[in-house]
Amino acid sequence: MNSIEINPTTKNTTTINPIEVIDLTVGYGEKILSKHLNFVVRPGEIFVILGGSGCGKSSLLKNLFGLYQPMSGQILIQGKDLTKAQGQDRQNLMLDFGVMYQQGALFGSMTLLENVKLILQEYTVLKEDQMDLIARCTLDLVGLLPYESMMPSEISGGMQKRAAIARAMALNPKILFLDEPSAGLDPVTSAGLDQLIIDLARNLQITFVIVTHELASIEAIADRVIMLDKDAQGIIAQGDPKILKTQKENKKAYEFFNRISASTS
Repeated sequence: MNSIEINPTTKNTTTINPIEVIDLTVGYGEKILSKHLNFVVRPGEIFVILGGSGCGKSSLLKNLFGLYQPMSGQILIQGKDLTKAQGQDRQNLMLDFGVMYQQGALFGSMTLLENVKLILQEYTVLKEDQMDLIARCTLDLVGLLPYESMMPSEISGGMQKRAAIARAMALNPKILFLDEPSAGLDPVTSAGLDQLIIDLARNLQITFVIVTHELASIEAIADRVIMLDKDAQGIIAQGDPKILKTQKENKKAYEFFNRISASTS
């Protein structure tokens, strides 16, 4: 008889995934973008949502952090259903994550320090010096402490993305949602941002959910991916992108990861 090895450290424990999506349908009005979505995001991993234009990846992301309400299904954040949470329960649940929008969405009339402090002012009762300390520490984590007094217009696009990540991290969230973080950046700056994401995930155990179509970034940072497809209205591939890149039987995923035009395949 074959023996079964049991890890004693996990025998009597249950891991709650930061995010679990159950039979989710995403769309607007009567228009369905994606349906029957089922996946989990594991603690501390960098999870990437990808796919072609119009497949609904940004809409899915906005459903995951509560900006949009799904047409049906469940989104469990730390085991609690975001789609059903109301009032203070919903507010408390949403404090578990931070969001970086595609354009950064920094306030142009505020310094970088003030941009980060804004979240603390809105959601905490900390004293001014305490907020200053937290904001400076957060800016330091993304390499921007020397620029704390500068305005967004005075720094580069890559630095603006870093500042937006710092603001998303101000409340020490367990999950960070990033929408196209590398969009508009040159390859060197994009690579630096990729390394920052990896460092934050590994060193601080932050779980990342990222929408991007940048292949270089996907291959550099993603632990796992899901690939959405407009025609299928759902997930057509999921797993390790390095493995998906080699699997010819999944034609669309193979073409995507290998930059093969559909007209030449």
